Amino acid sequence: MTSHGNGFEKARARCVRWVGVALATLSGTACAATPPASAATAAFSGDSVVQKARALAARPYQEPRSTLPESYKTLNYDAYRDIRFRPEKSWWRQEGLPFQAQFFHPGFFFLHPVAMHEVVDGREHTVRFSPDYFTYGPLVKPGPLKQADGFAGMRLTHPINRKEHFDEVGVFQGASYFRSLGAGNLYGLSARGLAIDTAGPRPEEFPSFRELWLEKPAPGDTRVVVHALMDSQSVTGAYRFTITPGANTVFDVEVTLFARKPVEQLGVAPLTSMYLFGENDRGDYDDFRPEVHDSDGLFVWTKGGEQLWRPLQNPQHVNVSSFHVDGLRAFGLLQRDTAFTSYEDLEARYERRPSAWVEPVGDWGAGVVRLAELPTPDETNDNIVAFWMPDQPFGPGAPLRLAYRLHWGSRSPFATKNAFVTATRVAAGDTKGARRFILDFSPSDAAGDGPVEAVVTAASGQVLRPTVARHEPSGGWRATFELLPTTPAAPTELRAFLKRGPETLTETWSYLWIP
Repeated sequence: MTSHGNGFEKARARCVRWVGVALATLSGTACAATPPASAATAAFSGDSVVQKARALAARPYQEPRSTLPESYKTLNYDAYRDIRFRPEKSWWRQEGLPFQAQFFHPGFFFLHPVAMHEVVDGREHTVRFSPDYFTYGPLVKPGPLKQADGFAGMRLTHPINRKEHFDEVGVFQGASYFRSLGAGNLYGLSARGLAIDTAGPRPEEFPSFRELWLEKPAPGDTRVVVHALMDSQSVTGAYRFTITPGANTVFDVEVTLFARKPVEQLGVAPLTSMYLFGENDRGDYDDFRPEVHDSDGLFVWTKGGEQLWRPLQNPQHVNVSSFHVDGLRAFGLLQRDTAFTSYEDLEARYERRPSAWVEPVGDWGAGVVRLAELPTPDETNDNIVAFWMPDQPFGPGAPLRLAYRLHWGSRSPFATKNAFVTATRVAAGDTKGARRFILDFSPSDAAGDGPVEAVVTAASGQVLRPTVARHEPSGGWRATFELLPTTPAAPTELRAFLKRGPETLTETWSYLWIP
């Protein structure tokens, strides 16, 4: 595992927080008919998108052009939110199907059109933009938009909390961003189709979904299928998302990528989140809330069995950490702390933000899980990115085909007997110049007697007085130790886990301490 602190400021990409959700209150009652799609149809299959991506990669990249009027390009946040899709116009609503779809209006930050298609009985029907699908509030000074080449994205709804209410279960909007949630969750972190040169020495490239296809579900279906065509300066791609909502909503993702040119840093299955401050990294924030974040740590699970937990930080400089894995079982950005008292925010309700786990389907080979932590002054920026980067170079020639399962929700989809880290705290040590670390672990299913030992290592500096005690309120353990840094102090990689004799009881805590 390697970490880098400075030198990446020029690569920092400022991310605007999600604005395409909660634009309309969705009701479960049906009334008006599904709006008509285009009369023009063409045969469609999943391979149709693959062939489009292949053909697109063989041509030079063309930046998409926006035909929006200037008044719509300059809409502010409040005005854009004042444009709402009419619930009665929702796709498949009158037919009483188990899923419904709505589309986002172009404008504000979403200037480039996304072509929308409905797939019925193996044929695609293009959905044409119409101002009749939307209500325009008083803040929208330009008034209704007469025409557009497409939409800004789309949302899918399905009952996951109450049978009579259609909840949002998926949103595709902005570049290749998409997001979902499980039962009881509120939107938090996002996923992306691909990340290219993220937090590297070159400017980041943001691929975009240019077209989306929605397969019409049948009565009684428990899942819905979305296809996407992705394009960028370096890569094109065909995506198939099979979305199964539930306590945890699952996206089964199949990807075929084609390169226009060699890609130095290819980020597969990227996740994007926000971390402002938490129990291990409060900074200088004068805030009544104990913590503010959508995710609090990176989880990595190798096929060799090691599970690793990396608490997130809001660093002063861009920090990039790489965890090399030869055989990945899963990784994710998690919101493990789900207690309201940890946040005390009645509006944001951070305790209800979902976690997201990426589970590879098939062998992805050797590569690294990369974590980029960017400094942010407030909670309006997504400043955390995690993704898989294969060791094998990717360039023109043979396509890259990958599949993975993306789990959204608050409960881990994986059963494990090892205890996991529930809290990380850092304070002044008893030894002059030392820092004290307090690690709490959950209860474990591991049986046995004998003393529990904390195994702590530091890349530099001296580890002092590691101890373990029962955490009586939770039934788990608390480990403490002090780090006496070198002089002068330098960033130090720390690792810790608990064991009883030869038996490992917990996942591995991994932390970059920065003076």
